[in-house]
Amino acid sequence: MAMTEQNIMRKKMANTIRFLAADTVQKANSGHPGAPMGLADIAVVLSEKLSHNPKNPKWLNRDRLVFSGGHASALIYSLLHLWGYDVSLDDLKNFRQLDSKTPGHPEYGHTEGIEITTGPLGQGIANAVGFAMAEAYTANQVNSETCELIDHKVYCLCGDGDLQEGISYEACALAGHLGLKDLVLIYDSNCITIEGDTSIAWSEDVEKRFEAQNWNVMKINGHCYDDIEKALDEVKDATKPTIIIANTIIGKGAGDMEGSHHTHGSPLGDDIIAESKAKEGFDPEAFFQIPEDVLLRFRCALEQGELAEKEWIHRQKEAPLIEQNVALEKLLNPDFSAIEFPDFSGDAAMATRDSNGKILNAIATAVPSFLGGSADLAPSNKTELKDMGDFPKGRNLHFGIREHSMAAITNAMALYGTTIPFNATFFVFSDYLKPAARIAALTKIQNFFVWTHDSIGVGEDGPTHEPIEHISQFRALPNFYVWRPADATENVEAWRTALTMQAPHGFVLSRQKLQTLKPKRDFGDVSKGAYIVKKRKDANFTLMASGSELMPCLKAACHLAVLGIKANVVSVPCLDLFNEQDAEYKAAVVDPNTKVLAVEAATATEFYRYADDVLGMESFGASAPAEQLFEKFGFTQEGIMKRACKLMDVEYREVELGECKL
Repeated sequence: MAMTEQNIMRKKMANTIRFLAADTVQKANSGHPGAPMGLADIAVVLSEKLSHNPKNPKWLNRDRLVFSGGHASALIYSLLHLWGYDVSLDDLKNFRQLDSKTPGHPEYGHTEGIEITTGPLGQGIANAVGFAMAEAYTANQVNSETCELIDHKVYCLCGDGDLQEGISYEACALAGHLGLKDLVLIYDSNCITIEGDTSIAWSEDVEKRFEAQNWNVMKINGHCYDDIEKALDEVKDATKPTIIIANTIIGKGAGDMEGSHHTHGSPLGDDIIAESKAKEGFDPEAFFQIPEDVLLRFRCALEQGELAEKEWIHRQKEAPLIEQNVALEKLLNPDFSAIEFPDFSGDAAMATRDSNGKILNAIATAVPSFLGGSADLAPSNKTELKDMGDFPKGRNLHFGIREHSMAAITNAMALYGTTIPFNATFFVFSDYLKPAARIAALTKIQNFFVWTHDSIGVGEDGPTHEPIEHISQFRALPNFYVWRPADATENVEAWRTALTMQAPHGFVLSRQKLQTLKPKRDFGDVSKGAYIVKKRKDANFTLMASGSELMPCLKAACHLAVLGIKANVVSVPCLDLFNEQDAEYKAAVVDPNTKVLAVEAATATEFYRYADDVLGMESFGASAPAEQLFEKFGFTQEGIMKRACKLMDVEYREVELGECKL
């Protein structure tokens, strides 16, 4: 059957993408040409349907386009250039080079038009679910029966590798359960991975899998423009998420290498590229060719995007209910000064997970964009937002037991523009979400991670549930701020600080009750990461601690004076922030003329930056009541005193462990 004039033009546009991607990878001598060439036909038709504005990449009601397979970056950058974003031909020629706009895998905030850093395979699918969840929540807050201010789509391109990763199961199951109708997953089904045909390790029926997860399923020829267009038109009226299974050929148009796994992650070679160009009527000797008529067609995105945004602005101004625009304004511009944080100064002992629950509710009461939930642990994490309903109309999110996707979902929600998310689980389960926390740190996403059951205080659950090494792991992440407050008042100050910072934060919170400190600080404050709780003019020793270990340090300091050890006591709610302070402040908090002992019921080796000795965990713990474990491993007043005496070369002797004025 003869191709229509429109499809002839589409083929020329697709070949332009193919050869741009191939040239980009070839010049860098590094990259992945196979997926961009296989997806080129879909990219052309999707370009015609996508609502976005290259002149304003942050327009709220734009369609979101997520590339879960970030290795296909030569396609992404080619499209951004062709559409008219701030990505030049020179940028394509500098692909994967130092300080270029076109790194090997796309990074949010580094290259205009990149919606999110997807990182390792699979996370992008969860990110797309997060964008769709943010869209659904926002639509429920601001749309009316007669005027929809939020009505865009979220498209995600993924491949075989993405769907094999476990995070995709988690995220897609949740998306189907929630009925996220504006989510469209386009599956580049080329049956190829690095090692060869997918059949060597994969034989599941993807169609049945997604049908079982409550998705619409379409199957198309990914190189047939009419099939692609029909599928993309049908999703406009979807009532649940849709997967378009597009059967494609990896390296489409790459001559003898077409369909080979060798096109996945290596340049094609000059000869193959030249032969392929000649076959399609392109100059085999020319590089980075963009025919003028092709560029004009792609650059229609500029005019169409500008018109779409203007229409949306008009729609917004003409919204029949003034409450719609008021609600949208509150979501877009949260007023943190309106938060009435609870005052815990006169309260009795309280677990920091409990005080944190009260803080979350105080924030949510004042900030309509603040929402979140737990991986099936809200009653234990204390994260329920009281009387605020369930998603999508309310603000309590139920992620199920899906930690990895939960974190990647909330990363995207944090970038959407109208939602400020938190997510929660037990600290030991943070292992399951570490890859997404790392991406949050890499791109400075303001995502809030709530991690309870913070130490060997988990007790009877035993060493499988005692997160002794986890806090060190997250402190090692650049741009990630770990908070382990010693009491409820520090918890409040931790949140005050975190809300002002464009970065991810982890709140590591106790199950056991912690005595509330007096509000007086002898020097410094929580916002600088560490401060002196108890200061002596004649100090020859410093105790540093976080969380539940601060109180026994205070008590130990009282009695160490009898032995000639005169200790300052330093609380370290956020070691990451303290590390960023200037030398003068650090020296004022941790006196360099004193011996320093750090105390934390974790591996805590990072304290050696300041400490002469660290009383930490050197095993995985044990199963027993918490108080027995703290005694066994030395995190008691007596245990701290013995370690201090050893460091100061002072003979330990028993002293009356009476009451201390704290």
